[in-house]
Amino acid sequence: MAQLGLDYPTKWGRGYAARFTRSFLQLYGLIPYTRFLSSLEVRGVEHITGTGPFIFAANHSSNADTPLVLSALPAAQRKRTVVAAAMDNFFMDSRKAFRTVLLFNAIPIDRHRINRRSAQLALELVEDHWNLLIYPEGGRTPSGELQEFKGGAAYLAERAKATVVPTYIHGSGYLQAAKYAKAPLYLDAPNEWRHHVIVAFGPALRCGDDENIRRFGARIEEAVETLGREVSGDSTYGVKRPG
Repeated sequence: MAQLGLDYPTKWGRGYAARFTRSFLQLYGLIPYTRFLSSLEVRGVEHITGTGPFIFAANHSSNADTPLVLSALPAAQRKRTVVAAAMDNFFMDSRKAFRTVLLFNAIPIDRHRINRRSAQLALELVEDHWNLLIYPEGGRTPSGELQEFKGGAAYLAERAKATVVPTYIHGSGYLQAAKYAKAPLYLDAPNEWRHHVIVAFGPALRCGDDENIRRFGARIEEAVETLGREVSGDSTYGVKRPG
């Protein structure tokens, strides 16, 4: 019986054969299709500078977010990017897990509790100079509002001395919402087969020498909020409301 969940093997997805296949599938399939569906606009690529590794910490509205961010990344960074994917959503069926690893170079993450094994794998990969795309909210927003960030991105960046690139995805929830989104805000809107989406990268962040992980995590969240307000024009984006 195939191993699933956190036990699903992903090392093969970083091998040369899988990387060659993934590059072909993304370049000639995923990216053109994603850019067609979303009329994708990319901002702030100039903030992705240096040798990395980079941790792309993004808001999360839709299962389409991962192909959108990968399509927005420069090729050199995309080829070295691992995606932290929800174990319970993408790694409980062997065929789905295989496709997720092959197409997105994903690793399973337990989003409901701290798991040392998945955290250690992510840390080892970042230390090995793989970039990481992570959604610190822990899952797609259930309300359309930005949810409080968990500490994984800050922890990994501090431990691996990696650079965090705040990432904001605007409008993805409306893109084929019935298929990809979760929040009623998007599900109740007219289902759009195509929708304009903006992926914006903000100024890079590094954990300060005298800064603890909790404070750094708050700074990452604030950076995504600020980026969201600038891109969306919504001055209340990220403001936590009572209840």
